[in-house]
Amino acid sequence: MYRVFKQFLLLSFLALFISSCGITRKSSAPDSADYSDYSPGAVIESGVASWYGPNFNGKLTANGETYNMDGLTAAHRSLPFNTIVQVENKGNGKTVIVRINDRGPYAHNRIIDLSRKAAREIEMIDAGTANVEIFLVEEGDRPLSEQNLGSIETFTVQLASFKSRSEAENFLNQISGARIETIPVAGNTVYRIYYGTYDRPDEARTAMQRLRRQGFDGFVKQTQN
Repeated sequence: MYRVFKQFLLLSFLALFISSCGITRKSSAPDSADYSDYSPGAVIESGVASWYGPNFNGKLTANGETYNMDGLTAAHRSLPFNTIVQVENKGNGKTVIVRINDRGPYAHNRIIDLSRKAAREIEMIDAGTANVEIFLVEEGDRPLSEQNLGSIETFTVQLASFKSRSEAENFLNQISGARIETIPVAGNTVYRIYYGTYDRPDEARTAMQRLRRQGFDGFVKQTQN
């Protein structure tokens, strides 16, 4: 009886913690959502995509879900969990919409790891990789579970990315409170403009909306990756 009571207290605390943080869990996957009228939004990133399948199928993803290689999901280093993105294979024009539920890829020259089904949708299974562009469809959040309750994540708004520091500094002069960070990408150096550091993704989204009213575009990302 005491053990059952302890479990009840733990579950109650978890529910209270989630509600107090204002973070919601989005359960609808892209393959069950209606994006038939979707028009591509901001380009988040361009680079090389890869895919992962049987060796990871059935294992836990970074947000505590069970990986299903036949679902429309993907791993990304920094986008908040449950972010919905469109991935376009630049070699053939094929596109697929996926939900971010895992972290990776860890090969230095790749920007996203697609599920097997998503990779098949854009015809990159045989090649293993493809040059892609990633478009933002829907901003995500960070669902809490027993697997990631103890982890600490912070969020920021990425406003721009430049190949030269002088370009980045010129942009930086237009906006107070932003910063430049030097990032190695595929053997090159890029200079990204970030704004703010926030404990919760909804706080970062509020800042991003305020920046958009000032004429700046961007997207929310996790700062740890």
